[in-house]
Amino acid sequence: MEMETWVVADDGKHNAFTDMIFWHDHFWLIYVSSPSHFANKKSRLVLLRSDDAHHWQEITKFDGAGQDIRDPKLGIIHDQLVVYALLNKQFDPEPYKTIVTESKNGVDWEPFKDVSPDGWLLGRPITSDGITWFAPSHRIDLGTAALFSSTNAVNWTIHSTIFDGKDERADETALQFLKNGCMLAVTRLEAGSNVFGSEHATTLISIAKPPFRAWSQSGKSDVTRLDGPILFGVNEQIYAVGRRQPRVASPFHKQGSAFGQKRTALFHVSTSTGDFAGEAGLIHLMDFPSSGDTSYAGVVITSEKVFISYYTNDPQKDYPWLLGMLFPSRIQISAIELASFLNCEDGR
Repeated sequence: MEMETWVVADDGKHNAFTDMIFWHDHFWLIYVSSPSHFANKKSRLVLLRSDDAHHWQEITKFDGAGQDIRDPKLGIIHDQLVVYALLNKQFDPEPYKTIVTESKNGVDWEPFKDVSPDGWLLGRPITSDGITWFAPSHRIDLGTAALFSSTNAVNWTIHSTIFDGKDERADETALQFLKNGCMLAVTRLEAGSNVFGSEHATTLISIAKPPFRAWSQSGKSDVTRLDGPILFGVNEQIYAVGRRQPRVASPFHKQGSAFGQKRTALFHVSTSTGDFAGEAGLIHLMDFPSSGDTSYAGVVITSEKVFISYYTNDPQKDYPWLLGMLFPSRIQISAIELASFLNCEDGR
């Protein structure tokens, strides 16, 4: 796939956790600016706007009112631009609640409100009808991933359970509607909290038929533990972007190891959507220019290109993940011609 790439923000800070959306004829990009990956009261959400994804204007910044703020997600609900973010108190981040703000023009914003129910960490919302929105959500203390539903930006209800953690802990999840009306979910699964990673860390792939009350676990992929996942569809094929560890080996570089090198990568998601029989999985397609602390992408699809935002340390310096968390990182965009996807067979 032919790709062009460019830097959006590189100011010596640890810039991280992007999301990107197209709304009111503009690209909107949000990310976290902080001294490091770890909790800091100086962290800020930075919202940018552009008409071409190359030249960006800073619109506003959000703070956590004295708390660490991170992991922003953008949504469009009833034609309002919505920003979700997580608040965190622990140095090694384990956010404890979701907050939300809304805007009619992207410039003037409502004060942050707490998202209900408490204790859940809401992901990126999607809708197929503009009436009901669905969002993935997880609870760190329970290791559970769930599907939430809502008719507004603030009040959500638990619609169904995607994964109920026991020996494995569900973390971030991404959603995508399939052409047959089913819903696909990919979930980051962690096994233990070992800094050297785990041979059992995987990506869970789940599928639900309407009305999305019951989920079938279609497979667990050990190709990667897909940290910071996002899904998107092109030409009836489903793709994922997330973190990849190119070298997985025992005993110090198991999947998810803090001492391993990392990449932001593109994957094809193979699914089985008939009676859910058969194995689903991830197929690694390519890496974006990235290294160290990296991932957490946003995707915008236009008539000509697929634009992908993400964050990374200097790609020329292949830091271990842990070291990259302490060093400056940049916001980057890579663009792939849409024709590259349309000419693919089976996502390859």
